[in-house]
Amino acid sequence: MLPLLGKTLPEIQDIVLEQGMPRFTAKQIAQWIYEKRVRCIQDMTNLSLANRQKLTDAGYEVGIEDPMDAAHSKDGTIRYLFDSHRQKCVETVYIPDHDRATLCVSSQVGCKMACYFCQTGKQGFNGNLTAHLILNQIYAIPESESLTNIVFMGMGEPLDNWEEVRKALEIITAPWGMAWSPKRVTLSTIGQMQHLPLFLKESQCHLAISIHTPFADERAELMPVQRAYPIEKVLDLLRQYDWSHQRHLTFEYIVFKGLNDDTRHAHALIKLLSGLDCKVNLIRFHAIPNVELQTSDLSQMEKFQNILNEHGLTATIRASRGEDIYAACGMLSSMKR
Repeated sequence: MLPLLGKTLPEIQDIVLEQGMPRFTAKQIAQWIYEKRVRCIQDMTNLSLANRQKLTDAGYEVGIEDPMDAAHSKDGTIRYLFDSHRQKCVETVYIPDHDRATLCVSSQVGCKMACYFCQTGKQGFNGNLTAHLILNQIYAIPESESLTNIVFMGMGEPLDNWEEVRKALEIITAPWGMAWSPKRVTLSTIGQMQHLPLFLKESQCHLAISIHTPFADERAELMPVQRAYPIEKVLDLLRQYDWSHQRHLTFEYIVFKGLNDDTRHAHALIKLLSGLDCKVNLIRFHAIPNVELQTSDLSQMEKFQNILNEHGLTATIRASRGEDIYAACGMLSSMKR
């Protein structure tokens, strides 16, 4: 079957014209899928029975596929497991927090970036997700209609799958799609320079850059991508944009005990990010197998945070969520647990 979920309006227009249907029916179909959230073509009641049958006969379906499994954390976080239509599955994390409900979506099956501290990278790369399978993570969960924010911080490097992620972002923010404000969406990247300029040009969604240390040699050990896309070049690009208005720029900094949590690193980070209107999100490291790193003590993280704040660089400490169900930052994989 051919899913309509994940199709842009021009793509739906091409489909209806191929089926001999009026062009205006494309907007009706988009509304049924993205606004009214129907699961069946036969429920699109302002389409004629004949046109609904044409779509069905041509092999089309809405294409919402329920998760295969769900694990519930004691803190309310839920980790969902989805079929990726490949040999391995992907995970999506729902994070409720008072009046906010954030969904952390995946963009790839595994990841090519091989960051030393990340469980997703340890499994290698098993393929890109289509816009259909990215959007399905949003539409298939029971909490779908209560979501307030979406973050592309799950499995994979979003900019390494730019075309499908671009389509998903377009559908999320377009008036004919989900009609969300870009301010409700954040994309996280290691600084993939090939497609970062396109994201900055074509989207107004927030951006988060994984940095983790201000020193190039250390970053290369933690994140091999440093050798291909040095953080200094990423920052040169980011300085060409205005970050003082609606779009936010955040740097994600996992804090490792005795590695990147001292005064020297704090002052080097301040110097490295000088001139950028940004904030730093300090993240506790979550232990994964065969990685000899430890999380920094909370008191040391707070000292690090205070140094940044005292020098005019806004820093926050992200609350850890879902660690007991392997749903916290860096722990996602393709396994049912």
